[in-house]
Amino acid sequence: MRLRTLLLPMLIAAAAGGLGYAYVTGYFAPDVTTAKVTRGRAAEVVYATGIVEPERWAKVVALSRKRLVYICDCEGQKVKAGDVIARLDDAEERAFLAELQARRQRLAQDVERTRMLVARNAATQTALDQTMTQLQEFEARIVAQTERISDLQLRAPMDGVVLRKDGEVGEIAGIGTSDVLFWVGQPKPLRIVADVNEEDIPRVRTGQAVLVRSEGFKDQPLAAQVGDMTPKGDPATKTFRVYLTLPDDTPLRIGMSIEANIVTREKDNVLLVPTEAVQGSDVFRVNGDRLHRVTVKTGIRGTRALEVEQGVAEGDIIASPLQSSFTDGMRIHLKSSGNGS
Repeated sequence: MRLRTLLLPMLIAAAAGGLGYAYVTGYFAPDVTTAKVTRGRAAEVVYATGIVEPERWAKVVALSRKRLVYICDCEGQKVKAGDVIARLDDAEERAFLAELQARRQRLAQDVERTRMLVARNAATQTALDQTMTQLQEFEARIVAQTERISDLQLRAPMDGVVLRKDGEVGEIAGIGTSDVLFWVGQPKPLRIVADVNEEDIPRVRTGQAVLVRSEGFKDQPLAAQVGDMTPKGDPATKTFRVYLTLPDDTPLRIGMSIEANIVTREKDNVLLVPTEAVQGSDVFRVNGDRLHRVTVKTGIRGTRALEVEQGVAEGDIIASPLQSSFTDGMRIHLKSSGNGS
């Protein structure tokens, strides 16, 4: 029993000594990736999403819920304002128009007959006036019915190109805003209609540069410029509509969805560190195999990097990303650096 009593403290002491040696030699030191403090351009941006559309375009929607009896095969083709591009079934309206015209003809005959009777003193002027009033009423009804028939012919609202056509002969045309049969407009110039959160809109100004990203052109830098913005926001979505002007040579196509970074502030030749390397006003500089906490003064904060005005120098190696477990003086193992340091 005494032997066991003596061995247990000895084993605990040996284990403790081994752990102490491991900490001293860095055996349990965490792996840390690093980044180098560099110089470059810092940009503060406002994020937005949007859709590419022409600056001048219009939708064509049916005014009545009717069956399509004709629709042009003109997608991608030029049209002029007033060209008939679709027709709805107007058989019922034309039948009613024919009935009105027949009744007008009979009333016109009644007017002539009553006028002759008045000339012979066989009818009163009042009777003639009443008949003429009825004739005028039917003439007005014929004009209105003719306009209804005309409305069943869908016409191009402007000179341009049929950008898209939805619908086939025999289908029932809807009258809702989502039941668009044609998009007609000018293919150029294009713009982006973007939504910006209401808390960011005070920083957006006309003329600011915009960096555009599209899934269709991932490896190609795309640019735009803030053109205009709506004076009234949408209280439901808490966003404002901003129009971004695109250059004539943009590869973006109508209807593409994009992500935009509106550059609201930028500086050249400033010290930059990865955003993930800063927590509050602290970074951890690497000296050999240890971390040292450094308080920094930051400036412009971008999406991936931020400006450091004080606290570090160009070429300093810092831990990135910064972990909540880091402490001043901690021993570490260095892994591959984040930006070639």
